[in-house]
Amino acid sequence: MTRAVPGRPGLYPCETVHVRLDPVRHTLRHRTYLWLVDLDRLPVLPRLLRPLAGFSATDHFTGDAPSLRAALDGFLAARGVDLEGGRVLMLAHARVLGHVFNPLTLYWCHGPDGAPRCVVAEVHNTYGERHAYLLHPDATDTAETDKDFYVSPFFPVDGRYRMRLPLPAERLALTVRLDRPGARPFTATVRGTRREATPAALLRLALRHPLSTLAVAAGIRRHGIRLYLRGLPVQPRPAHRTTEKAT
Repeated sequence: MTRAVPGRPGLYPCETVHVRLDPVRHTLRHRTYLWLVDLDRLPVLPRLLRPLAGFSATDHFTGDAPSLRAALDGFLAARGVDLEGGRVLMLAHARVLGHVFNPLTLYWCHGPDGAPRCVVAEVHNTYGERHAYLLHPDATDTAETDKDFYVSPFFPVDGRYRMRLPLPAERLALTVRLDRPGARPFTATVRGTRREATPAALLRLALRHPLSTLAVAAGIRRHGIRLYLRGLPVQPRPAHRTTEKAT
């Protein structure tokens, strides 16, 4: 079914909440802001604001594609998916003052008729590694996939993700839940409201959340230290070969 997609870049001030239920209950909350952009029409900012928002292919997938669109198309082609030039919207942190960290980047992929084809969920961990999942959400915007990538040092690489990923419009509302045998130990939600991506709106958000992506990465590490001090055992981190490369 064809559906309307946002026409202009959007900014989403948002709150991310991580709730850990097993083996101890722990909640992480942080506020930040995300961009929703068209991969074929990335924002062009006034020169003085460009350090506050950069989008580069080096920060995604294999890191060596000539553009973000080429990087995504290469990932999809290796899995037999051709969007035939259809539109792609990406939700992500931009690079701010030379730093970027994206725990989760989402790509809503459409065919040339505007109908949704798939969603790609690209996960980054705090060890500098990344991995992407190809998803085919159902009519409720929900998809499931096996966990194949080491993210938290307190969970092994097993279980299954259940993700609800509606394309953001006026509201941003995402949920990612990890199911493991006999337990649902982790749920993450992202909630926010759209703002037009004007220079004034970006400047206000950048002042409200200085070094936003650095703060996100630091917050995750800080809470990891707290969990370690509470006695949670660290799970061994397996060697990760980037699965975004064609084999």
